[in-house]
Amino acid sequence: MLQKKECYRVAIMGATGAVGEEMVEILAARKFPLETLRLFASERSEGKTYDFFDEALRVEVLDRADFSKIDIVLGATSSNLARAYTPKALKAGCVVIDNSSAFRMEPLVPLIVPEVNGDLIATNQGIIANPNCSTAQLVVALKPLHDAAILRRVIVTTFQSVSGTGKNAIEELMQQTKAILSFKTPERNVYSEQIAFNCIVDWERDPETGDTEEELKIMAETRKIMREPDLRVTATTVRVPVFRSHAQSLTIETEKKLSLNEARALLSEVPGLTVLDDPARKVYPTPLDAAGQDNVYVGRVREDKSIQNGLHLWVVADNLRKGAALNAVQIAEGLIRS
Repeated sequence: MLQKKECYRVAIMGATGAVGEEMVEILAARKFPLETLRLFASERSEGKTYDFFDEALRVEVLDRADFSKIDIVLGATSSNLARAYTPKALKAGCVVIDNSSAFRMEPLVPLIVPEVNGDLIATNQGIIANPNCSTAQLVVALKPLHDAAILRRVIVTTFQSVSGTGKNAIEELMQQTKAILSFKTPERNVYSEQIAFNCIVDWERDPETGDTEEELKIMAETRKIMREPDLRVTATTVRVPVFRSHAQSLTIETEKKLSLNEARALLSEVPGLTVLDDPARKVYPTPLDAAGQDNVYVGRVREDKSIQNGLHLWVVADNLRKGAALNAVQIAEGLIRS
């Protein structure tokens, strides 16, 4: 149980990765009430420093972390590392907000997007899970429409940037692009297929259904966050040659019919969501619009006339921020309020 304090001792596990570095920036930008901030990573990053206000924070080795001097741990590691180090943090009395998939579907672990189910933060027993980056932006758009008209079915196709795979994937897209434009053969290390000038499906597949692990995560996590275990959700995930921000083509079917104006009005009232939707002026959100921004963006709201009470939406958000680092910090802010 987190004790109420004026300021908190916070640590980031995986601080030198793309999400971890974003967490450092967001904690500073949002003026999180910090007593101390500790940065942990592998031995390869030991001694690396990050500017944080008027001090240089030095990266420490995660394997030697003393969690007894920490209140809140923000996890930005792989699932394997999360499973290895979270029990140590819990034993020391920390609350862990984990970005990996390790604990998301555990029945007693709240899976949180604050705009959707932030009331469950206080039910934590030491671990709070951050959802998949695609799920986070998806449910922010779904929640107001579900509250108003009750969702019957959700169909989502994602167009996911390479930053969702990490720093090495960003570098791979950059190097492959340079190679191709220089008439050289691009090298593949991160992805099994060339990502530059291509669209790929590079996640592991379920041998029975053919669904990728990413698709299964989106389906299961959406049901849990929306508190609708029987909601019909299907997903197709695609990796695209974009550095930052995920986009989604979303089709929903509702029990009650919503007009386009009603849907836009409902979405416009959601904190953390911006509607960019003016067909006459060709206004709609793009990954570049969302990059570096905190909000989820929605546009191209259209009626799906092939089904009863159907709507199409285009949803875009920065996967490193709302999809990961920002959402985790928002959870921490809700935690200290609760």
